[in-house]
Amino acid sequence: MENIELNNTLGLNTLSSTGTNKNRKRVGRGIGSGTGKTAGRGHKGQKSRSGGTIARGFEGGQMPLQQRIPKFGFSSRVNRATKEVNLKNIATMTDVTLESLKENRIVPKSTKKVKIFGIHELAQPMKVSGVHVTKGAKESIEKAGGTIAEVSVRPIKEKFVKTSKKAIAKPTEKVEEATAE
Repeated sequence: MENIELNNTLGLNTLSSTGTNKNRKRVGRGIGSGTGKTAGRGHKGQKSRSGGTIARGFEGGQMPLQQRIPKFGFSSRVNRATKEVNLKNIATMTDVTLESLKENRIVPKSTKKVKIFGIHELAQPMKVSGVHVTKGAKESIEKAGGTIAEVSVRPIKEKFVKTSKKAIAKPTEKVEEATAE
């Protein structure tokens, strides 16, 4: 009885590999093979040619479903580098700058502009510099005895400023000529 049980046990040394590997189908090898002439590709057409693939989602020239359905949502490129921080999340900090917010992992490293918002009672005074602050947050910080340094606004480049043709110095030239005579 023991010999019968030993022969039926499953192990790596008793596994059989017969029938696990199939030979690949050899197409285009004559009529007798069953897959000769058109080699299983049917007759004519784009898909029967070599390299004749159709782009995913292509619907034969009809407007594809992906383009027919309505689109929604918007991601502003301006807001990618701008973050907002609630005052209660930084209430324990004494010195708040853009660098200190990045170091404490309150805002991501890619952030370029931060604005503090919210109304919260602070236990100790807070010094804020280089960060924008809302009206309510400013009152809360100043109430606790903190200071806020004004953020300098970058000047607008001249090439982006629109000027009307009327504002050009032509009227002043006429006035100067009239006074010279």
